[in-house]
Amino acid sequence: MQAEIVLLPGDGIGPEVIAAAVEVLRSVERTFGHQFGLQEYLLGGCAIEACGTALPEDTLAACQAADAVLLGAVGGPQWDDPQAAVRPEQGLLGIRKALGLFANLRPVQPDPNLLDASPIRPELLQGVDLVVVRELTGDVYFGEPRLRREVNDEIQALDTMSYTESEVRRVAHVAFRLAEERGGKLASVDKANVLESSRLWRQVVMEVSREYPQVALEHVLVDAAAMRLVRSPASFDVILTSNLFGDILTDEASVLTGSMGNLPSASLGSAANRLGKPRGLYEPIHGSAPDIAGQGIANPVGTILSAAMLLRHSLGLDCEAAAVECAVQRAIADGCRTADLGGSLPTRQMAAEIIDRLPGDMFLGM
Repeated sequence: MQAEIVLLPGDGIGPEVIAAAVEVLRSVERTFGHQFGLQEYLLGGCAIEACGTALPEDTLAACQAADAVLLGAVGGPQWDDPQAAVRPEQGLLGIRKALGLFANLRPVQPDPNLLDASPIRPELLQGVDLVVVRELTGDVYFGEPRLRREVNDEIQALDTMSYTESEVRRVAHVAFRLAEERGGKLASVDKANVLESSRLWRQVVMEVSREYPQVALEHVLVDAAAMRLVRSPASFDVILTSNLFGDILTDEASVLTGSMGNLPSASLGSAANRLGKPRGLYEPIHGSAPDIAGQGIANPVGTILSAAMLLRHSLGLDCEAAAVECAVQRAIADGCRTADLGGSLPTRQMAAEIIDRLPGDMFLGM
């Protein structure tokens, strides 16, 4: 297969984990007889330094023409001035918006061999296998007005939490269809006891639920969901939630796996690529980790698993994706660990261990 993939290494450890994922993709090419066109572009802080904008026009054009996008991370202390007009995160939010990516899928499945790496008691992690579906285009990230102003002789900052029913409806369908394929349970997380936007969210989710009578729907307030994620995480199957709540809850959920570096994500929309599959943006959920950038010790697992999600969702290569996921599991089972998991393997060595365990032969006939 010939597929065009845009790489956005970004800032901090982004280039290091993207390089590791590229090595895995090249191994998939050799093992399964594919050809991937991989082209790098600027996004985030590095783009600000080079172009004065976090999302250059050539980056956007390349992403719109590609079959899929693989992203590292953006941001760093040198761009953290809260009064700065241009910030790295604008590139990430901008690319999601421009590509029409409204559903972010974040699977959380602790590896049995890493239960000791989590601060959660091992018995609470048994049977945990959940997916968070986070809405991506609404909420306080994009709501208007968004401003600072002077009120009663002091500065007031204003962000608007805004949702339209169509935004809620389309992401709800994604979550319900996913729940149909999985355990048949969906927890919709909101703050409907306080927020008008959450009351609309709950209303629309209830309407959509009538089209999926086989899916058991429950509504969970976000504070209760945060507590339940650490007290009884196995009770969740699919979690549907808004942009802000999803951002927070999935970082919390990463603790279940032992490290934020383990978790992948896929951001999908309704537009199809040249292959007739969803054009998606794939990235680990972690940030740019500037404190360890350049040391070669970052955990590449989340990025490599994001590449596996790319193979599955945007390229339709289910067998290849399963082979990568199996290789990651084998490497971890054999004791391969980066520093965040209590080991000492450098980033590229961890990738090499995964590549060595890529089980091509057992998947070629599938």
